[in-house]
Amino acid sequence: MTSVTKLKTKTSEEQQLRIDLAAVFRLAEHFNWHEAVANHFSLAVSPDGKQFLMNPKWKHFSGIKASDLLLLDADDAEAMKRPDAPDETAWCIHGRMHALVPSARCVLHVHPVYATALAGLADPEIKPIDQNTARFYKRVAYDLGYEGMANSDAEGNRLAALLGNHKTMMMGNHGVLIAAASVAEAFDELYYLERACQTLMLAYASGQKLNIMSDKVAEQTARDWDLYADSAFAHFAEMKKVLDRKDPSYAE
Repeated sequence: MTSVTKLKTKTSEEQQLRIDLAAVFRLAEHFNWHEAVANHFSLAVSPDGKQFLMNPKWKHFSGIKASDLLLLDADDAEAMKRPDAPDETAWCIHGRMHALVPSARCVLHVHPVYATALAGLADPEIKPIDQNTARFYKRVAYDLGYEGMANSDAEGNRLAALLGNHKTMMMGNHGVLIAAASVAEAFDELYYLERACQTLMLAYASGQKLNIMSDKVAEQTARDWDLYADSAFAHFAEMKKVLDRKDPSYAE
């Protein structure tokens, strides 16, 4: 299988996955989560998760369309030797995530301002000081082992092992990674993560002591969020309507 494959007959299911992932790129630009022509999103299309869609090398999020997305295979040893090879760091992170973590159907890796600022602190823990920050209480993997850009399978393997069964990973000195069962859930998780980090960083900036919830209240609030899990799909559907009014070309 080549690194960039066009299916003989593209299924309607795959086409919808392409459209949904392309929408998240546009929404990342809309919310200013993107960074130059860096950062990558991917989405599994095969049952085992090893075949996945991902953005091509060095294309700005604002212009990505469903038809632009690469179809890759995590087991393709020749992927990085082809003229249409993806970005090396993207292949190392996303390729290994999809190879080793089947539950990580949609993987979003970005360097949004507030989450990255928090990830740059000696203590990057998301303290439960409001409803949004409490959503992540004891539900985040924290990577404090940054040693430079991810450019080896070993680094991708390390990150995959550290992620485990978490949906969210704060990557110290780096950024954030979301791994969820669907595009909608991954988008919603990233949206609330950046909001939570913004709130916490602004609270830190005040210089006043944080009013941190008790363990009992924080855990109950996190569990309460589970009751609203379906809202992620409504949230994503509504945001796609925003895109449709603004620029529907993402679906092309």
